[in-house]
Amino acid sequence: MPTNFTVVPVEDAEEGGGSSGSSGSAGAAGGSKPVRLDQIFGEEDNEDNLQGEDSQKESSPFINSDDDGEPYFDGKNMALFEEEMDSHPMVSSLLNKLAIYTNLTQGVREHEEAENEDGVRRVTVVVPQMGTFIGVYLPCMQNILGVILFLRLTWIVGTAGILGSFAIVSMCCICTLLTAISMSAIATNGVVPAGGAYYMISRSLGPEFGGAVGLCFYLGTTFAGSMYILGTIEILLTYIVPTATVFKEGEDAAMLNNMRVYGTCCLVLMALVVFVGVKYVNKLALVFLACVILSIMATYAGVIKTVIAPPEFSVCLLGNRSLRNEKFETCAKTEVVKNKTFTTDLWPLFCNSKQPNATCDEYFDLNNLTEIQAIPGLLSGVIKDNLWGNYGPAGMWIEKKSQPSVPVQEISTDTNKEYVFNDITTYFTLLVGIYFPSVTGIMAGSNRSGDLRDAQRSIPIGTIMAILTTSFIYISCVVLFGACIEGVVLRDKFGYSVKKNPVIGILAWPSPWVIVIGSFFSCCGAGLQSLTGAPRLLQAIARDGIIPFLQVFGHGKANGEPTWALLLTVGICEIGILIASLDAVAPILSMFFLMCYLFVNLACAVQTLLRTPNWRPRFKFYHWTLSFLGMSLCLSLMFVSSWYYALVAMVIAGCIYKYIEYRGAVKEWGDGIRGLSLNAARYALIRLEEAPLHTKNWRPQLLVLCKLDSDLAVKHPRLLSFTTQLKAGKGLTIVCSVLEGTYMTRGNNAKTGEQNLKAAMAAERTKGFSHVVVSSNLRDGFSLLIQSAGLGGMKHNAVLMAWPVGWKQARDCSARRNFIETVRETTAAHQALLVAKNIDHFPGNQERLKQGTIDVWWIVHDGGLLMLLPFLLSQHKVWRKCKMRIFTVAQMDDNSIQMKKDLQMFLYHLRLDAVVEVVEMHDSDISAFTYEKTLVMEQRSQMLKQMQLSRTEREREAQLIHDRNTASHSATNDKAPGATPDRVHMTWTKDKLVNERNRLRESMAVKDMFNMKPNQSNVRRMHTAVKLNEVVVKKSQNSQLVLLNMPGPPKNMKGDENYMEFLEVLMEGLDRVLLVRGGGREVITIYS
Repeated sequence: MPTNFTVVPVEDAEEGGGSSGSSGSAGAAGGSKPVRLDQIFGEEDNEDNLQGEDSQKESSPFINSDDDGEPYFDGKNMALFEEEMDSHPMVSSLLNKLAIYTNLTQGVREHEEAENEDGVRRVTVVVPQMGTFIGVYLPCMQNILGVILFLRLTWIVGTAGILGSFAIVSMCCICTLLTAISMSAIATNGVVPAGGAYYMISRSLGPEFGGAVGLCFYLGTTFAGSMYILGTIEILLTYIVPTATVFKEGEDAAMLNNMRVYGTCCLVLMALVVFVGVKYVNKLALVFLACVILSIMATYAGVIKTVIAPPEFSVCLLGNRSLRNEKFETCAKTEVVKNKTFTTDLWPLFCNSKQPNATCDEYFDLNNLTEIQAIPGLLSGVIKDNLWGNYGPAGMWIEKKSQPSVPVQEISTDTNKEYVFNDITTYFTLLVGIYFPSVTGIMAGSNRSGDLRDAQRSIPIGTIMAILTTSFIYISCVVLFGACIEGVVLRDKFGYSVKKNPVIGILAWPSPWVIVIGSFFSCCGAGLQSLTGAPRLLQAIARDGIIPFLQVFGHGKANGEPTWALLLTVGICEIGILIASLDAVAPILSMFFLMCYLFVNLACAVQTLLRTPNWRPRFKFYHWTLSFLGMSLCLSLMFVSSWYYALVAMVIAGCIYKYIEYRGAVKEWGDGIRGLSLNAARYALIRLEEAPLHTKNWRPQLLVLCKLDSDLAVKHPRLLSFTTQLKAGKGLTIVCSVLEGTYMTRGNNAKTGEQNLKAAMAAERTKGFSHVVVSSNLRDGFSLLIQSAGLGGMKHNAVLMAWPVGWKQARDCSARRNFIETVRETTAAHQALLVAKNIDHFPGNQERLKQGTIDVWWIVHDGGLLMLLPFLLSQHKVWRKCKMRIFTVAQMDDNSIQMKKDLQMFLYHLRLDAVVEVVEMHDSDISAFTYEKTLVMEQRSQMLKQMQLSRTEREREAQLIHDRNTASHSATNDKAPGATPDRVHMTWTKDKLVNERNRLRESMAVKDMFNMKPNQSNVRRMHTAVKLNEVVVKKSQNSQLVLLNMPGPPKNMKGDENYMEFLEVLMEGLDRVLLVRGGGREVITIYS
């Protein structure tokens, strides 16, 4: 009787409404869910489930049951894809996951998850929403404008001149602009999590480049912290509290020591602030930025004011030399007070007393004092004097060239300290290195990509606008400083000639203190930002796991704060502070930042040229030529700034690169370098296939046939050791194995076997490729590998395998047949074959053979591979101390003396060092032993043929015996006479009749086996094998390795079973033997 049922639609079930009739009853029975087929046919499903695991999986083909824990898919629209929903989610699910994606730093996310698991409190993470102006533009402005602008830019303009300074600023700004364009392309090609430049470079150029450049960027940021702290202390001790010095003995040494002491204290204080909480640093960021903006506005206001009324700051010149005026007020030798002449405070500085008749410095006597305006003003025309540079050595006086002066012969060292002079030797390239840190900071926006509302829009616009703004500020400052300020004042680095005020401060309006206070807080803020950002960058690198020894720095406090990374940063920062000179630290961080920018440009250029499918930046205004131009400019600026610092930075990056390459974790990030390698490999493979390989370039490209045991482990690992010794990492090596079965059933075994092969190759230091194939039988699998392994021009030309040791003891002849077929196929494919006997006795890679010989028995010439192999082995340290001996066989008609001379000359032309020996083998009668050995071999082969029944034949034999017994029993008891003939007729087939006749014939053949005579061809071959073996054993029994020509298998396949026996006889009594069969081409030549 048919069963009536109704399937309720999902929409109706959800709404709670039922249909009339049976729909309502179904809705009542099923609640809010529709009636499912597996509920109605529940009994049938339960019965089917007893059939096995596969049936259980398919018991509910439409909708999963409630108890299985799998997701419930409403409706039948996606039923076709139902079984794949776990691994291939629906598009709606994917979009839902993307919508709730939060771009948090790793530490914050871990902290949130930990608190949720504890159940103490739930942290509600609000996704930050910052726009272009707040999130990118202002941070970049704050990082770019800083200490160099306030403390060194006026000195750079005075030393290099307006034109030279304009060139320096233009080069650096163009460099950062081109880098920003490349960075914008990378940053808009997908989501960039926190990590900034490191993340972009590592995901674009791979973990090696990413780790190297990431550490360089980290070191640059750390040394930037040192520079900002040194700038802070310089402002404090020079302009704010000049009396707060610890050391007062020698002027220069004391200043450096004071910088070290106060710098260390400031570093510790800033580190404590960062350790206590980053939120305080972030809250103060706007204050520090306001200080920078106010200082710049005060500078522009001061420039405008010079047009109306120049500031009342003057410079005192003695002759044409600028004087330090903090110890006197009047720029004159004497002054008249109430008609009386008195010496000024300047007099005792150059004379031995205050009296007018005192003995004074000769230059002081001969030259007059002149007072000039420090800031003549924008319309004064001083710009003409400041167009060109004034470079000079350390200790050179700062002089106004147009001022008259009377020179003197002897220079007094006592009065030198009253002049203003160069503290360091100045030249153009030095100024480039000192200035470049003032344009760094362009990565501030990309570092905050996780906090932006729309990072792919904000990063390009904000970064490029910040660079254009700051470039305008710097270039305008260069021009305005040169147009407003006197040259001797510009070259006065610390403002000694203007009452120890910062030079930019005397230009600012309304007071120099605006610049002093503003630059002080600006440097403090920048230092705090560096100490905040550098540890997080190091933590990101450590957590990626690409540099093993940095793992400890990936840990931190419970909320993810990088405590250990902060300690390392403070230690490195202290190194910069101990240098104690802002001018010496600036070129160091210039190198690291330039290297980072260089690789950003390289990453963009590589990705653009490769045209990878994933390279789809939203920022379209880029081109690979711009990236290459930026990369070239970065490299040029590195060597222009300081060639030795550039080399040191490159060596550091190179060492980190190689360390990650050899010791780091293997990461696959879809980087451009991998794509570049693929393109290069494709190009090389195509080129290799265009022309045949020349003999001079021939080397064994090995296909190593390995066996795996029942646990899928490598059966003969010494085969891989021998491969390493033979190849030394050069050329192509493919290590492969074959599993019997089908790929659907043994696919996981194949992957496991391949992993085991790779592990064994790594243990034996074999460089190459591994591959495991699954085939219905071993013979077909190895045949497939011999034919198709390799790609294009990178194909193997030689096969290496182990001698099948147990072929005699095997029940079936598969091992013998597989081996012989492999020999035939390599010969047909014109590939060389190397067969190692007793491979487990071969030396490992750690062994060193102190002495011994490698003996080559050159019987027939098949391309010269026998000569080449010992030479290749002797290049490895295992075989390096073994001598090479070459034996050849002379027949009765050969001149053995002439053969030896010819062979020695041949080896001389081949540039091989070997001892030559010619062995004479005279024709002799075939011994009884040889006859007997041949007879035993043939009898054994014949017996194996007769005993070799297949499994089906044995089953048929058993069935035949069973049928006979049944028929006999029926005939005796005379029961069911019609049944027995039918059964006999069903089982006694024509095949069984033939098998029965063959069995009778074979029983007769066994009787005749012991009366057989050996085949004469086999006797002759056995005679050759026995005689040759006697000679080889006599000469080479104690040698470390014996290389023998491998005779080919017989063309008639009926003699296959005897071929293995001949080879066994040939190698009998020898420990390590390598049978060599050439590929049919010359592999060694005497020509250059």
